[in-house]
Amino acid sequence: MSVRTLPLLFLNLGGEMLYILDQRLRAQSIPGEKARKVMNDIITTMFNKKFMEELFKPQELYSKKALRTVYDRLAHASIMRLNQASMDKLYDLMTMAFKYQVLLCPRPKDILLVTFNHLDAIRDFIHDSPGILNQVDETFRQLIETYSLLSAGEFQLIRQTLLIFFQDMHIRVSIFLKDKVQNSNGRFVLPISGPVPWGTEVPGLIRMFNHNGDEVKRTEFTTNGNYVTPQREGSFDLYGDRVLKLGTNMYSVSRPVETHMSGSSKNLASHAKENIVPNPLAKEELNFLARLLGGLEVKEPGGSETGFRLNLFTTDEEEEHAALTRPEELSYKVINIEATQEPGRRAELSRILGELEVAEPRPASSGKGEDLLALMDGL
Repeated sequence: MSVRTLPLLFLNLGGEMLYILDQRLRAQSIPGEKARKVMNDIITTMFNKKFMEELFKPQELYSKKALRTVYDRLAHASIMRLNQASMDKLYDLMTMAFKYQVLLCPRPKDILLVTFNHLDAIRDFIHDSPGILNQVDETFRQLIETYSLLSAGEFQLIRQTLLIFFQDMHIRVSIFLKDKVQNSNGRFVLPISGPVPWGTEVPGLIRMFNHNGDEVKRTEFTTNGNYVTPQREGSFDLYGDRVLKLGTNMYSVSRPVETHMSGSSKNLASHAKENIVPNPLAKEELNFLARLLGGLEVKEPGGSETGFRLNLFTTDEEEEHAALTRPEELSYKVINIEATQEPGRRAELSRILGELEVAEPRPASSGKGEDLLALMDGL
């Protein structure tokens, strides 16, 4: 497991979250000023300097539920509110999109280009806020400094760590199903044609060498795929052409996006009931959350600002149906961290969460939503 994976996981999932929120804000015709405020507030919180400092420290990945808690707080960092079902759908879309991108990366190092594509798009979401833009650029520099000198083997370990994190997630997404890149069981279809990784050759030739390293024979063979050599390598600089399209905004052309539980994910839910033994990493997860959430700063809306509820479903009825039909174990309502023996840690985390609490009251219709403090009540 790579200890350099967490920043890439967080930033790419965060980028996908912003893509989805931007699309839904436009679909629900939220006034431009409110929509810009939501995007700016979330980006400001996401790229908070203290938060990034904690994120970039070498550390193991933690559970899906622990990370989900951070995204729940992040999504509610402004005047916008999401019900539980919409938050579940948002997280499903985020994770499946990035899983697809990791699977399709031509070479492990290209995960960094995927990350840069997300950050390039986040730059475009920022409106009239040079300070926020500087925060994103500083994260760019941290990424370049941290990852530019890693070996191919280290990037392969990062990719393997990400795939282990995603391996049990098989949520069907309508865009992927319509584009025929995902099967009905939620598993992705990997292409057998297209550009080969940069620095490699198109398959079809076998070279044989003697013990001195001299080439002595060549044999050609036919392949079933239609492979091409990439014209150039994507740019790993602060600004530049990334060439790779993975990680760009697939919601830029408006089309409805639905998610469905696959059979394998339902089986996962049944196994989740058995997983009630305290996690040996529970203490570390709690420490991790305390550090990460301690770096977040959430702005309280001004007196003249009113909150609103964002729905990731077409209608409220669809949202309510999704909330009722989703397996309880996959709704992330409770984080199973056994920390009752550490009242000092509980008090510290409660203090941090109290400081993060947004004072704006939620609309009555958003009663199904859970704020972060409620998520932690199960500790």
